[in-house]
Amino acid sequence: MKIKSILVSQPEPSDVKSPYHELAKKYALKIDFRPFIKVEGVDGQDFRQERINILDHSAVIFTSRNAVDHFFRICKEMRITVPDGMKYFCVSESVAFYVQKYIVYRKRKVFIGKNTFADLMDVIKKHKDETFLLPCSDLQKAEIPAMLDKANIKYTNAVLYRTVACDLSDLKDLRYDMVVFFSPGGIESLKKNFPKFKQDSVAIAAFGPTTSKAVRDAGLRLDVEAPLPEAPSMTGAIELYIKKQAKKK
Repeated sequence: MKIKSILVSQPEPSDVKSPYHELAKKYALKIDFRPFIKVEGVDGQDFRQERINILDHSAVIFTSRNAVDHFFRICKEMRITVPDGMKYFCVSESVAFYVQKYIVYRKRKVFIGKNTFADLMDVIKKHKDETFLLPCSDLQKAEIPAMLDKANIKYTNAVLYRTVACDLSDLKDLRYDMVVFFSPGGIESLKKNFPKFKQDSVAIAAFGPTTSKAVRDAGLRLDVEAPLPEAPSMTGAIELYIKKQAKKK
């Protein structure tokens, strides 16, 4: 089936030079953007039930901007003054830069990985005497605590935010030739919003192994998988699929 319309389950990119805009122009596609999931903070009352004392920790591990926002939000909500000596271990430079929104940046207390949690682990292992707090969502990647456990790091998981399904009732039917997903939460949202969804000729694209697994576990057909060696981006993988479909004619 020729792809003419695509629904991307993310917010529309603000950059006019986005690869999605280029793809739409190149193949005369209609590409719409609509987030399938959103993040909601755990309130202070629910967090208290976790019985976690933030001040028992000497360092915080940040894996995303959401983790940064919700750590400082819960501290403010619970009237906790974060000590100046608190150390911050950030998965990437962009996350470390974002921390400056809340603290006075000092190199001696901000430590940065190269982009993956495995890279950050190399830094964390050099600070084994610290007691780490790990702000996370209810959909935390299992490999993160597994790496910390393997290295015998003292840490506490703190669920500070949840991933919930957006209300997509205004979409009615998913009348698109392809739907693109980026997280298992997006698949859950599809099932919740469209319980009678039948894939039929609708192509499904997924980014990352956990999302691909969620597609298959839901009993759906996975047509486009990224990243691939020949297509490291989602748009690149979609373009490969469009070219292959054109050859089948």
